[in-house]
Amino acid sequence: MEQSLIILFLVLFVGRIIWRYILQELNIDHLKLHGKNIPDVFQGIIDKNTLQTMVDYTVENARLASQENFVEDALELAILFLLLPFLAGRLAGLHLHFIGQALIFFGVLAALGGIAGIPFDLYHTFVLELKYGFSTITWRLWLTDLFKSIVISAILLGILLSALMAFIFYLPASWWFWAWIFFTLFEILILWLYPVVIALLFNKYEPIRDEALREQITALMAKAGLKTKEIYQVDEGKRSRHTNAYFTGIGKTKRIVLYDTLLASHSAEEILSILAHEIGHWKKKHILKQLAFMVAASLIVLYFVYWIVNAPVLYRAFGVPPPALYAGLFLVSLYFSSIGFFLSPISAGIMRHYEREADRIAVELTGTAMPMISALKRLAKDNLANLHPHPIYVWFYYSHPPLLERIRNLQKEQK
Repeated sequence: MEQSLIILFLVLFVGRIIWRYILQELNIDHLKLHGKNIPDVFQGIIDKNTLQTMVDYTVENARLASQENFVEDALELAILFLLLPFLAGRLAGLHLHFIGQALIFFGVLAALGGIAGIPFDLYHTFVLELKYGFSTITWRLWLTDLFKSIVISAILLGILLSALMAFIFYLPASWWFWAWIFFTLFEILILWLYPVVIALLFNKYEPIRDEALREQITALMAKAGLKTKEIYQVDEGKRSRHTNAYFTGIGKTKRIVLYDTLLASHSAEEILSILAHEIGHWKKKHILKQLAFMVAASLIVLYFVYWIVNAPVLYRAFGVPPPALYAGLFLVSLYFSSIGFFLSPISAGIMRHYEREADRIAVELTGTAMPMISALKRLAKDNLANLHPHPIYVWFYYSHPPLLERIRNLQKEQK
């Protein structure tokens, strides 16, 4: 049985590597094959030089992601077969409470993963993004962001892990249920706190200065039957020239946020169409549906983990002391990670469906598809988007329909 568990893990692990590599090469080959063809809808918007820059940017990002995945996979194997038995054994021999052992265990693993990812983040930020004219961040700001992220992550993960381990230790027969209750409430709390606490640690938010645009947005919200406390602009331009707009928060902390880069590069009509799309997500209750799905899925997963994490065969297979249930949780998470990868097309397909619905709502609210089409063209050009993704790559990964598909669907809506 122990051998079967190891074989299952290796099949999932190697299968994930192979399929991920195939998808990437399919996407890159498809882009190189069609990358010199300017789509009809982009004629006059981009030229040959811009299109080639889009291709180069996509390929370089893909290669960097592939290298990072390789390092992460190698680190996962090293932890599993070399570090895990040693670390769990040493912690089991220490005179520490079970919760303390778990915090050290996951702290070490998180530190290793974080350190391994820093070189790739540095290269992406200060080499790749700078090369293509996106990065505006300074070293001081990057280091400040890193420090704040580490502190916040440590606090939040410490709370979650401490609660989970306390439930396991003190309520061994029903910990999965109480953990589910706690995680659900904690997630809702973070969604509520993020706009008014966490986000303010990284950026400056202020009411948008364009009064005319503010009135138009307020009118659009009223037409959709939605209310928001305030419409903010955020100083993301100090980090990157990429553009974005989004809704955040729940209840009284719900708000609209516009990147300062978006305000500077798009017309008022385009901005309104982008926000109308986001309103479409609210009208269709996509966020609530996702939250409900995550809550239901987490209950099923936790109950399943409850039954398998106590199986001695799981620990024997990887040479881990059986009492170390925190190590068992880590082992189970590795299986779920690979299984979740192969289930990606399901969630991606649902998200693409949501995006199409939101686009239709945007057209209904604004009465025309033309500003959204114009905005998508500008976003594609400004962000050097891939105009020729491989259909299989889209099916497996994309949470949004490809830009050409979205534009053509909007053109049909306009007619």
